[in-house]
Amino acid sequence: MAIAADALTMTQAARRRRVLVSALELAAEGGYEAVQMRDVATTAGVALGTIYRYFPSKDALLAAAMVEWMEDLERRVTQRGPRGATTAERVYDVFRRAVATMERQPQLAGAVITALTSDDTAAGRASISTTDVMTRVMLQAFPDDVDPATEAAIAKVLGHVWFSCLVAWKNGVGDMAWMAAELDVACQLTCGHLD
Repeated sequence: MAIAADALTMTQAARRRRVLVSALELAAEGGYEAVQMRDVATTAGVALGTIYRYFPSKDALLAAAMVEWMEDLERRVTQRGPRGATTAERVYDVFRRAVATMERQPQLAGAVITALTSDDTAAGRASISTTDVMTRVMLQAFPDDVDPATEAAIAKVLGHVWFSCLVAWKNGVGDMAWMAAELDVACQLTCGHLD
């Protein structure tokens, strides 16, 4: 059984972080197939068994990498808040930034989406964490006077649209511009009445 990220010592957390960074680098260079656990271990400078202490599978590792990716987006949005005159524009700005990040690294984006849509239970748990992070990021775009239950419901619906767009993009339905347009429409429909 893998060690929970919140139960790690500082040394273990640093080692786990090296593993995640190595997986991100390999996926960015060659996509899903390029992330082989032995290669991750070599790149991270850890034993193969060490990786399995933190991540029970390749899909769990890549899904955790997606959580890291989303947490990085959260840090950037927190530092420089969502832009736009309306709630819909600000929420869309969050998605625009996420799409731009994925567009810069399409191999990595495809790899983590493949992992998130696998039947791996640990990857599924990471998918929930990814949704939670994206929800926190979106909530920064709402005005203070919006009912928290309404915010949560809108963020949940938009999270589903976001995930659906990611899967569709990965399956070749549309490009990143298509995804951005779909998200813009969803933001207008769900948030347009808030201002």
